[in-house]
Amino acid sequence: MASTKTLLITGVSSGFGRALAQEALAAGHRVIGTVRSEASKREFEALAPDSAWGRVLDVTDFDAIDGVVAEVEANVGPVDVLVNNAGYGHEGVLEESPLGEMRRQFDVNVFGAVAMIKAVLPYMRKRRRGHILNITSMGGYITMPGIAYYCGSKFALEGISEALGKEVEPFGIAVTAVAPGSFRTDWAGRSMARTPRSIADYDALFDPVRKAREEKSGKQTGDPVKAARAMLAAIAAERPPAHLLLGSDALGVVRAKLSALSDEIAAWESVTLSTDV
Repeated sequence: MASTKTLLITGVSSGFGRALAQEALAAGHRVIGTVRSEASKREFEALAPDSAWGRVLDVTDFDAIDGVVAEVEANVGPVDVLVNNAGYGHEGVLEESPLGEMRRQFDVNVFGAVAMIKAVLPYMRKRRRGHILNITSMGGYITMPGIAYYCGSKFALEGISEALGKEVEPFGIAVTAVAPGSFRTDWAGRSMARTPRSIADYDALFDPVRKAREEKSGKQTGDPVKAARAMLAAIAAERPPAHLLLGSDALGVVRAKLSALSDEIAAWESVTLSTDV
């Protein structure tokens, strides 16, 4: 392997975080993984006693993050790669979903990721090297009814990632927003928070969407191990991409969205241009 790196990955108990941690360890990298309990910490460290370190951290415990990163830098070593993987999906029609559920969705998916970035950046900037991967979603490009809060959080993380990349590029730090399609993880199962239905007007639109998602759970086209290998390829690249889609479904729907957007821009171009002084 060309170079051994130290990765700090949030949320390594399952899903993409676990798959990436295992593939990184198998490739000879060192991994610090955040988990939610001491039991999960012990279980993670048992994967590779000499190169896997667990740290108990909730990414919404913003006051604790700086201390955990400082301790890792001091006791494990310089963090070469931060992977913001911790997150979950909220499913619910916007009108039915309380604002508190939106806050929770953004606290985990956006504020948690940004807090982690702010904690590692001073070290990476001082060293003039580093790579930040933010796991977003094809839901950071395209939308479906019933996941407005989730899509909002992932659109936000896509924009933050792109702007951040422009800010830190002069310091030798790369930022990649990784947008997976549908993969065989817990996202649509254990990891999804669902708001109860209450307004019958939305039944015809939303009930088939929820049913299809539940039926597809476990049968998605994406393989998390292959996603992990794709992320390791991005980490190893001399010029990492700012945006990386994962999966044929993500490629198809994002291309369709960009095409539809281009058509709409063209259709309204005369109105767009009519507003200049």
